[in-house]
Amino acid sequence: MFIPPNRLKNSFDSTKKEQGKVQLKTSHLLVDHTIATKAFGTDLNVNLIYYPNRATLMIAPESDDLFTKLHKAKKHMLKDRNAQGDKTIALHELLIDNEIDNTDRNLKFEYQKELGVLSVTL
Repeated sequence: MFIPPNRLKNSFDSTKKEQGKVQLKTSHLLVDHTIATKAFGTDLNVNLIYYPNRATLMIAPESDDLFTKLHKAKKHMLKDRNAQGDKTIALHELLIDNEIDNTDRNLKFEYQKELGVLSVTL
């Protein structure tokens, strides 16, 4: 099968535009390294809570004690995905317990710098 060079180039360009995203993939939250560095710093764990009425997942670094106390968040391991520094968080249990669609997709997110919290809409 012949693929014209300009179409091949366009497909590579579209993958570059995907950088800086938060995605749900195989029941894992994938966070791009640029966002992960801002949101979690060098922490190896995160605290997260899901609010079903808003369909919002709020995530903060483990070192943020105030977030944990205010939201009664649970600790989850922050795993390295690749050498660039992209991170993953396993969400299997959360997705099943709250009957959330686990289809692979890009997710809307907002990093609230003042609060140090990453909010993701599931």
